[in-house]
Amino acid sequence: MLPKRRRVGAGSAHSAVASSSPLVPRFPGVAIYLAEPRMGRSRRAFLTRLARSKGFRILDVYRSAAPARAGQCSEVTHVVMEGTSAKEAICWQKNMDALLPGCSQPALLDISWFTESMAAGQPVPEEARHRLEVAESRKEPPVSVTLPAYACQRPSPLTHHNTFLSEALETLAEAAGFEGNEGRLLSFYRAATVLKSLPFPVTSLSQLHGLPYFGEHSSRAIQELLEHGTCEEVEQVRCSERHQTMKLFTQVFGVGVKTANRWYQEGLRTLEELREQPQRLTQQQKAGLQYYQDLSTPVGRADAEALQQLVEAAVRQTLPGATVTLTGGFRRGKLQGHDVDFLITHPEEGREVGLLPRVMSCLQSQGLVLYHQYHRSHLDSAHTLRPSSTMDAFERSFCILCLPQPQQAALEGALHPCPTWKAVRVDLVVTPNSQFPFALLGWTGSQFFERELRRFSRQEKGLWLNSHGLFDPEQKRVFHATSEEDVFRFLGLKYLPPEQRNA
Repeated sequence: MLPKRRRVGAGSAHSAVASSSPLVPRFPGVAIYLAEPRMGRSRRAFLTRLARSKGFRILDVYRSAAPARAGQCSEVTHVVMEGTSAKEAICWQKNMDALLPGCSQPALLDISWFTESMAAGQPVPEEARHRLEVAESRKEPPVSVTLPAYACQRPSPLTHHNTFLSEALETLAEAAGFEGNEGRLLSFYRAATVLKSLPFPVTSLSQLHGLPYFGEHSSRAIQELLEHGTCEEVEQVRCSERHQTMKLFTQVFGVGVKTANRWYQEGLRTLEELREQPQRLTQQQKAGLQYYQDLSTPVGRADAEALQQLVEAAVRQTLPGATVTLTGGFRRGKLQGHDVDFLITHPEEGREVGLLPRVMSCLQSQGLVLYHQYHRSHLDSAHTLRPSSTMDAFERSFCILCLPQPQQAALEGALHPCPTWKAVRVDLVVTPNSQFPFALLGWTGSQFFERELRRFSRQEKGLWLNSHGLFDPEQKRVFHATSEEDVFRFLGLKYLPPEQRNA
């Protein structure tokens, strides 16, 4: 067997982070210096590799040799510190100013700006809460904080202070899911969602005392990350052949964990091996492999909005007055996603019945459908009132649509020809108007937020929630809602807008 390090896929996220050769900077106007004193050498090295892998320019030294004598100033535009008080940061800055007289000062920022920039994949705007030099009265992070137990009770913003830590726990959760260990999967995910809700960066394990879901395993991983900048177990998972193969297979449209695991047990490791055995593939999986390159590339918000225009045009042509709503991660504020979800409804209930085949026919006539799998609605009162119903029964179509690329992109690629279209995963779901608020809530996500919302409904309120409605099994009562706000109110929860549901 080859050593683990050599088995890391060339395109994997880990191999990019682990590479010692910096990539070409994507943001030439930004030059970051990570101040080491409180950060620690190993963590600084890890964060440097992480940032460079994402295209950030990280300078190893704050100043070149004797810059003042040469009449030069430091190239640094952003100094990032961790676990440093404003007073200490300002003192550090004054020492640097003495070495570089007459030079403009770089932005002096807390680690939260860095972690949010890593999560966004680009430098985020500098806000007052990031700046150390204007926070003379800044207080040290609290030793502990109290948070509600359920993710649906607390805001989970898209960017938060603990991305580095939460992503590590999510890796362990994903690995547990690949092993079929749902208990460990939920434990790690719940701990990760707590980190996402904290209003400060975690710099000490003591700050997590009293918080829910931080058991021995999660705490040990966090402690190792805080002390060394890396966690051996997380790195072993990311480097393992099994984890990388499972991630590769489950990224194929139509392939779930059970199928991926069966293929792995049978000795399959690559997509080429799958393509050589078409007899073991469903039509959906064949389409997923055929368009794998496009489907594995994140979809941008501009593409999602362009798709919405195409779908809206087809829906209007088929049923005037019907509406199309973009849901999923894009509704929660994400700039990228791996698929695009749309909810379709009509204010006059019943008009939407049988709509989707006509919409698909319209899209097909324009040559926009590469693949689709239609599921007719099996809505009935027995299904919607069944307490165990967590999967919805709406009319839907799982599609791969052909999205034309802007003409400008084709012109710019004249010297290097680029495709005039790309394949995008799209889910179209048709819902009756009376169930639309519940469907909108369910299809907005995140998946874990929805799971927690349903768990809260059942365990704390004795109610059953799904994408069709909210039910009281004791009183046989069906709640009628006209908005998502109504659903939160029925459950006694503070309303959280979509951008705060990124658990």
